[in-house]
Amino acid sequence: MSTPQFYVGTSGWTYDHWRGDFYPMKLARTRWFDYYAERFTSVEVNATFYRVFADTTLEKWRTQVGPDFRYVLKVPRLITHEKHLAGCEEDIRAFCHSASLLGDRLGMLLLQIAPDMPFDLGLLKSALTMFEDPRRVAVEFRAEYWRNEAVRSLLEELGTVHVSVDSPTTRLSEWVTGRAAYIRLHGRSGWYDSNYSPGELNEIAALARQMAERGAETVYIFFNNDVGGYAPHNALALAEILDF
Repeated sequence: MSTPQFYVGTSGWTYDHWRGDFYPMKLARTRWFDYYAERFTSVEVNATFYRVFADTTLEKWRTQVGPDFRYVLKVPRLITHEKHLAGCEEDIRAFCHSASLLGDRLGMLLLQIAPDMPFDLGLLKSALTMFEDPRRVAVEFRAEYWRNEAVRSLLEELGTVHVSVDSPTTRLSEWVTGRAAYIRLHGRSGWYDSNYSPGELNEIAALARQMAERGAETVYIFFNNDVGGYAPHNALALAEILDF
């Protein structure tokens, strides 16, 4: 079995309240990402959920990092939260084109299913097959009725990655449905604003290793508990535990 690759980072990097905490107080904002990329192997770009970026921006992102760094782009809310995956073929094609400009720096595409989207397995399958490579899509479900064996079987059939979510209302799942695995950490005691303890970080590291043992060649782990500035510190601590 080959050595698994762990990618650890945070959900975004442009948080003003990280200045003086994670980012040095006098570091120019234009240098923040360079500082981030020197310390982490990946970043989850939530901004693509809210707006479309120019091709030149994606091309700049590609050249701004080394060959071992990976970006994850969040699929636009137009597709997931406004259209609820219906009639999205052109939107998905346009997004995939934009993502492809990252070249080999592209890791995954994060598809977050809206919490109010009705259960429709056929619609989910149809949308996933519209992506250039469903194996590069990681799906985060926000409603419990999506967590069933029919959905698990569909993801395994397509090789699509299931996102294991940790939040005040959801515990981490052990599902491995593709060649990669994905862990998304929103905070355990409060949404986006709780600090993971050393014991909890060891639990997350153990799950990541278990996913690798079950066949995940790569494991992406992102901290989305940014409100209190905990995310980068938790991510650094987890990377040290995983020792990569």
